[in-house]
Amino acid sequence: MIKVAVSGAAGRMGREVMRTVWRSEDIELVGAVDPYAEGIDVGSLIEAGDLGIKVRPGLDGMLEEVRPDVLIDFTNPDSVFNNACTALRRGVRPVVGTTGMSQEHLGDLRELASRCRTGCVVAPNFAIGALLMMKFAAEASRYFPHVEIIELHHDRKVDAPSGTALKTAQLITRDRGDFRSSQVDEVEKLACARGARYDNGIRIHSVRLPGLVAHQEVIFGGLGQTLIIRHDSISRESFMPGVLLAVRKVMELTELVYGLENIIFDSGGSADSGA
Repeated sequence: MIKVAVSGAAGRMGREVMRTVWRSEDIELVGAVDPYAEGIDVGSLIEAGDLGIKVRPGLDGMLEEVRPDVLIDFTNPDSVFNNACTALRRGVRPVVGTTGMSQEHLGDLRELASRCRTGCVVAPNFAIGALLMMKFAAEASRYFPHVEIIELHHDRKVDAPSGTALKTAQLITRDRGDFRSSQVDEVEKLACARGARYDNGIRIHSVRLPGLVAHQEVIFGGLGQTLIIRHDSISRESFMPGVLLAVRKVMELTELVYGLENIIFDSGGSADSGA
């Protein structure tokens, strides 16, 4: 059994992760951390009765007490880096779904994971369909270099653009080769009306509204035609097969892997089992 603890346990993603882990046959939920739910039994958060696992307010104490194999983190951009570093220094493998980490912090985390020879997975998106959307968008950019990205999320998401949008733009930039936009000089009557500009002319637009979960469309324009590749997560259950896959895979790693696609498409493994 792989022993798992969850950081950000009382959040919407944290609860869904704990519910999924609790139902898994080969992964055991052993700990939970959330300063806003101190002392609450995990079972009451996932509607599973009394499980005898109390939510702890601090990460260090919980890791020392329960000694999990893996820490799943769905917290916030201000906490995620320190949480992951704390886990790695204790020999615990982080699986990080929190977005908004800076490139500097990501580099430091990569160095620490290598030095500790401890696996770490950082994934902007755990939905398998979203990973395929990014893969297909990168391939399409070779034939349709003119592209813009619209990402839509719930109104509680604090970082913009989303990690998925940034990762998509990164993959497109890598795959479409040298490109110079032929657009005329634009006049924005309101600042950022045309969205944020990523490298090489890719525009990213962020929408935040209640009722949304996680959605993205990549719009390509060509001579007399457009191509739209879109993915919609209509519930947080969509992320769970990817989370379980990352938990199982991180046990085999001795370094940081950024992006779940580097696990799925490189190994050829199925992400549908065990959810």
